[in-house]
Amino acid sequence: MKIIVTIPAYNEERSIGKVISEVNGVMKSNKYNFSVLVVDDGSKDKTREVAQDAGAIVYSHPINYGLAETFKTEVRQCVKLGADIIVHFDADGQYLAEDIPKLVEEVKNGNDLVLGSRFRGKIEEMSLLRRIGNIMFSKVISQVTRMRVSDAQTGFRAFTKEAAERIAIISNFTYTQEQIIRAAREKFRIKEVPITFAKRRHGKSRLFRHPLTFALRAGINILRIYRDYEPLKFFGAFGALFFVPGFLIGLWLVYLFLTTGVVGRLPFAMLTVLLISIGAQIWLFGFLADMMRK
Repeated sequence: MKIIVTIPAYNEERSIGKVISEVNGVMKSNKYNFSVLVVDDGSKDKTREVAQDAGAIVYSHPINYGLAETFKTEVRQCVKLGADIIVHFDADGQYLAEDIPKLVEEVKNGNDLVLGSRFRGKIEEMSLLRRIGNIMFSKVISQVTRMRVSDAQTGFRAFTKEAAERIAIISNFTYTQEQIIRAAREKFRIKEVPITFAKRRHGKSRLFRHPLTFALRAGINILRIYRDYEPLKFFGAFGALFFVPGFLIGLWLVYLFLTTGVVGRLPFAMLTVLLISIGAQIWLFGFLADMMRK
């Protein structure tokens, strides 16, 4: 059984060599048949050279495409290299190589997707905003998949070749959540194991330049998840924003007519019809989206 530990990297020359060395040590000590694949996402430093010197197979993007595209490349390359089990790891050293066997053994035990849960394990350092964002994402994914997920954004996961081939990632940002959702929809076996999330060894995360960027994109992508996987809830809530005010204004107009006999207020009547019509149309879109989803 061949295992490929795949590591996405962007300008990680300071940490990638040590990470690969630690992965090699753990994999060799457990006598696994393995390779380490680094997908260099258009790094401008010596990430590629350092990774090659450390003994990894390196595939480089010509420019920086981002994590989602890098993940898709990882999966394609791992399948080409004949992987039976794929372990997705990080280059910054915050995940510990010593936890890899925990995930690998759970795959061998029959699970298709194994998630390394930081929230069930130990977190040495994580900002409050990221904790809140991760918890919110996990609650949303738990609702969508109807299974308990404590860490839907973990970048430490292991999965089978079959899961890699059958789960097509189409998102440009929420690939971590999308893989879980699609795995659940395909009725793959999913399991979480506790892991340690250490302090970042070198500098700050390169994923987001500002906490507000993270918060904004997290909020947008939570809405996208509901739109794509729970269209009735998404369009139902959105439509209600128009329908309910229109309905209440309409009730007010009816009340005025019944109690005072006043007929008129044409602008309010037109507003009522407009708001109710928009809300009903949005609900119709929700029903159509739900039919297409199925």
